[in-house]
Amino acid sequence: MAKRDYYEVLGVSKGASADEIKKGYRKKAKELHPDRNSDNPEAEAQFKEANEAYDVLKDADKKAAYDRFGHSAFDGGMAGGPRGGGQGQGDFASAFSDVFEDLFGDFMGGQRGRPGGARTQATRGSDLRYNLSISLEDAFHGLTKTITVPSSVPCESCDGTGSEAGAEPTGCPTCSGMGKVRAQQGFFTVERTCPTCSGLGQIIKNPCRTCGGAGRQEKDRALSVNIPAGVETGTRIRLSGEGEAGLRGGPTGDLYIFIEVQEHALFQRDGLDLFCRVPVSMASAALGGEIEVPSIDGGRSRVRVPEGSQSGRQMRLRGKGMPALRGPGVGEMYIELMVETPVNLTGDQRELLKQFEESCKKTNNPNATGFFDKVKKFWDTIKE
Repeated sequence: MAKRDYYEVLGVSKGASADEIKKGYRKKAKELHPDRNSDNPEAEAQFKEANEAYDVLKDADKKAAYDRFGHSAFDGGMAGGPRGGGQGQGDFASAFSDVFEDLFGDFMGGQRGRPGGARTQATRGSDLRYNLSISLEDAFHGLTKTITVPSSVPCESCDGTGSEAGAEPTGCPTCSGMGKVRAQQGFFTVERTCPTCSGLGQIIKNPCRTCGGAGRQEKDRALSVNIPAGVETGTRIRLSGEGEAGLRGGPTGDLYIFIEVQEHALFQRDGLDLFCRVPVSMASAALGGEIEVPSIDGGRSRVRVPEGSQSGRQMRLRGKGMPALRGPGVGEMYIELMVETPVNLTGDQRELLKQFEESCKKTNNPNATGFFDKVKKFWDTIKE
């Protein structure tokens, strides 16, 4: 029985590119796979035919020979032609494995390594995280803080190479330097990390006695960290190259410092703005006056309380909030008045309050009765 044209088998044109040929084979492989066509006795033969066609057309030299001489280029009868035999069955694993890896290579660990130790032995170190808790005052001013970070550092004995006395690593004999080994299971090729070299593709026959061949050691390091003004909870600071040392001389990872600003006893923060509650005497709230309030910068600001202020009234102090982390902006400070009720009154003080209450019942304008003077006198007695 005459063989069908390979391009026809894969459902592509003769001028198809390598990507189009691969896509055509993928489609046919899924369509004709025996596991999906148990009720079709011809599916297995057609599946092998597609593998044979793809094995030829995926190879540039074989494809060129096929385009010139057709099937006769592989029947062994043409001098100087490619060797025949084995296209259908012998190279099936190779053909299917290429497409399988193309489809699932990333899931199984990325691209294949190259033989001969071309795969590098150096592995980048892991990134580290350090949680740093600071006060709201530190977040306002900014600070430089020394922290101690437990991490892996390059081995001093072998300078991070992992080899004793500078010995060079050799290619892994198990995986031939690819870092991965393969096992054939039916139509599928299963790829896994080499158990001998742990995927590095190289082994050290004479490992360093200090680090055991890893090229790094565990050690606590003291680092000076600059915390800029305006940071808040969740701010992340990156220190490049201060993470874990790489394996066998690989590059060092990074250190990420996550800021947590502690809650303050007086101030509450909302972005760049600060909020605080300030107690005010009953007399000051009723008659008006001035009070002093603390600010986050450590100073004190004088605030005028309007006459007749009630609890909950908010007043704004411009430029007394938090500085912006990026840029020249500064937030505001909002104070909320909390009118205090006097306790532990003397007999005279109680009598004055009763007179004030009676006066308020008789008129809607207690200012006209002169009782504010009595309130002042009452408050003076409390202060004494």
